[in-house]
Amino acid sequence: MLHVVVKEAEPTRMTTPARPRRVPRRNSVLERLLLAALDEMKAVNIKLLDVRELTDIADAMIVASGTSDRHVRAIAQRVVEKAREAGQRPLGIEGERDGEWVLVDLQDVLLHVMLPRVREFYSIEQLWEAPAAKPRRASSSAPRRRASTRAAAP
Repeated sequence: MLHVVVKEAEPTRMTTPARPRRVPRRNSVLERLLLAALDEMKAVNIKLLDVRELTDIADAMIVASGTSDRHVRAIAQRVVEKAREAGQRPLGIEGERDGEWVLVDLQDVLLHVMLPRVREFYSIEQLWEAPAAKPRRASSSAPRRRASTRAAAP
């Protein structure tokens, strides 16, 4: 004999799955150290960007401005000194000679110190804060235009 067991269906819920909660970001010791050094050197318009979700090269990017090329170089040098005192050796320093835009790579944190005009021109904050672009869908109902192969009449 064949026994059939019938289970009652569980009631279905019309809910959406819970979204994972984003963990609030805490500034690392290195970030706090760099922000304090920037404040000490009177850097202007300091901005901390969380780029963990966007790239693997760093967890954070700090962008700051100096009032002159000499000020930009001095800010970058002071930040490097403070980082070395804390045991963080920079992987690289670029642009120190010209002083318009100095990049300091401190492994988990990238520091950009720029002149205001250079910062406005490149606007890297907008590049790293921009939402991901949605891919465009090709419309299959729209006819494609063909390039005209006829020669124009003289």
